[in-house]
Amino acid sequence: MRVLVVGAGRMGAIRVEDLVSNSRVSDVLITNRSAARAEDLAQQWGATALPWEEATTVQADAVVVAVGTDAHDHILSGVLPQGIPVLCEKPIALTLADTAAAIDLAERSGSALFIGFQRRFDADIRGIYDTVQSGQLGTFYSMTMASRDHQPSEKDFIAGSGGIFRDLHVHDFDLVRWITGSEIATVFATTQVREFQDYADAGDADMSAISLTTANGVQVVITGARHDARGHDVRMEAFGSKDSVSAGLNERTPLRTLGAELGVGSTPYTGFVDRFREAFRAETTAFVSFAAGEIDNPTPPDSALESLRVAIACEESVRTKRAITVSEIT
Repeated sequence: MRVLVVGAGRMGAIRVEDLVSNSRVSDVLITNRSAARAEDLAQQWGATALPWEEATTVQADAVVVAVGTDAHDHILSGVLPQGIPVLCEKPIALTLADTAAAIDLAERSGSALFIGFQRRFDADIRGIYDTVQSGQLGTFYSMTMASRDHQPSEKDFIAGSGGIFRDLHVHDFDLVRWITGSEIATVFATTQVREFQDYADAGDADMSAISLTTANGVQVVITGARHDARGHDVRMEAFGSKDSVSAGLNERTPLRTLGAELGVGSTPYTGFVDRFREAFRAETTAFVSFAAGEIDNPTPPDSALESLRVAIACEESVRTKRAITVSEIT
């Protein structure tokens, strides 16, 4: 299989590393707006660098889109008409209209969009999904979730990220929909800037809190932060009538416990790549299997569209200081 990776930044490098180690991938091609970065990454992993101008014309069996969101439209409009599988890092776009347009183009072209929601491939989070699906949890009462970056983002990234709901919490919204098997019906959200003025300058926030309810009645509370002094922290708990389970609570959780020794916090995660490195690898492997026609799409594009809709509903909730019915967001 011949796979093109568009983008040689942090995410592109992760995908290239995992693709070259996959025995089913014969050739890995890399292109990037900075030719030097593509050349360096290709040399590091024994791949082939291509000029940026060939990003939408080169012949490949599958494509990974790992560039900034601002370049997604240009790349997707070129590769989707080829009718080949495409792994697109989230988000597809920052608006519902642009996201829907990309999905429509994929459907009309016979292409398949696989969305980069790597948290679905985390072993413990998958364990919560499996517990719910098996019925072991009983009646699904509620979930609590936390998403906390270790260090605040660079100013340039903040300006183009889409904000804390579209960039950070879109992962949480995807997991809620996936694990509960239900759409998110209502949201109430608040934000604050507590420490880092760069977020305020961009109209964004460094802290967030969300209360939501799914259409099938599961209540969910999510908190977010752009800075955690101890490390990168993503964890969740699911509570039901028969059982309760957690994910992300282990010896690397950046948490200091008081009153009881739980064995957590000894070697905290340093960032999202460290926290989800194995999940990224599993996701890339799944994409190769999907591109080969062996499995159904585990992260279809509606996951990106509907999670973005929830993010926009949260922004509307912050603006109006009221609960928002998600289906009203069009």
